[in-house]
Amino acid sequence: MSFINENFLELQESYLFSTIAKKVAKYTEENPDKKVIKLGIGDVTRPIPKACIEAMHKAADEMGTLEGFKGYGPEQGYDFLRKAIVNHDYKLRGIDIAEDEIFISDGAKCDTGNIVDIFAKENVVAITDPVYPVYLDTNVMSGRSGKFNSKEGIYENIVYLPVTSENDFKPELPTQKVDMIYLCFPNNPTGTVLSKEELQKWVDYAKKNKSIILYDSAYEAFITQDDVPHSIYEIEGAKDVAIEFRSFSKTAGFTGLRCGYVVIPKSVKGYTKDGKEVGYNKLWNRRTCTKFNGASYIVQKAAEAVYSEEGQKQIKENINYYMENARIIREGLEEANIKYYGGINAPYVWLKVPDGKTSWEFFDILLQDMNVVGTPGSGFGPHGEGYFRLTAFGTRENTIEAMERIKRKGC
Repeated sequence: MSFINENFLELQESYLFSTIAKKVAKYTEENPDKKVIKLGIGDVTRPIPKACIEAMHKAADEMGTLEGFKGYGPEQGYDFLRKAIVNHDYKLRGIDIAEDEIFISDGAKCDTGNIVDIFAKENVVAITDPVYPVYLDTNVMSGRSGKFNSKEGIYENIVYLPVTSENDFKPELPTQKVDMIYLCFPNNPTGTVLSKEELQKWVDYAKKNKSIILYDSAYEAFITQDDVPHSIYEIEGAKDVAIEFRSFSKTAGFTGLRCGYVVIPKSVKGYTKDGKEVGYNKLWNRRTCTKFNGASYIVQKAAEAVYSEEGQKQIKENINYYMENARIIREGLEEANIKYYGGINAPYVWLKVPDGKTSWEFFDILLQDMNVVGTPGSGFGPHGEGYFRLTAFGTRENTIEAMERIKRKGC
């Protein structure tokens, strides 16, 4: 008899975005004459930068020659990409990160989910709420969550850190000791950010309690304000307590190509039950060599091209395009008298659901009355109830039309 991992039975219903997809598919099947505009799932619509396409073509041609053919590459990533990341993403900001502290992957979603492999099941996990579902669900799968309390909508062993308008979207330090802390800034789903002063509090807490901060900065390229940190390693002491996740998905349109990376400084330590220090860099390297054969050479060459002069210019054009969409969404919500947050340093706009409706009720109103798709806030956690996420990743035409519908129909 084979036994299942019963932790999977603690997962709640289907994955958020799968539920949305099913609802939208059902509606479009029943209403084939309706044009549905999707501002829900954060997939990009702009083409991959030409510099990256050219790099892929060149790499593909290399693979067709005896001299340029590549078989298995290094599981941690090719040196050319790791070096480009060090120079452009960190050294230019005065941050000292070594090449062997960077691990190339097929995306930040995989990294933020797989990272739980190197942590003990007994660790107490703190998660900002609302939150990107992968952080929570992978800890449920790993057995850290305990049972689900359906009445309160929370897991018994997870420490929830509310991020709402009531605390200006700044999570408060936990009152009890926690071991693993998930932070995502610019935040998905709220689109809000933390200052260096606010982040310093978390680093200080982690150092005091020997905790680890799992910091998702996948949206750092969308930051527009000068005083907002792009990396947690801009904070004093963070290299001792933080693991950082980055992605090329939204920055360079790689949602279909798949490439990202995780940074684990060698100074970040965990502990055995008898108190012995062990470097998480070493553990992740071992896990990577065992379970991963590396991102493809062709995709990594495309990622390297992101850091070229032309690549930087082209991705900035795409980012500016999306942030202009965010401006259109913000101004449309203002005209519709709907309270919103975010959308300045991130491609997400987080709105307050009007008239006391639930977030799923608001989802149905937008879909059925205006043929616009967004993401219910409750899908990101109990403190997301009463809120709703719109993304700026649509086309300009669809973004304008969606906001015209919302303004015209009202909510």
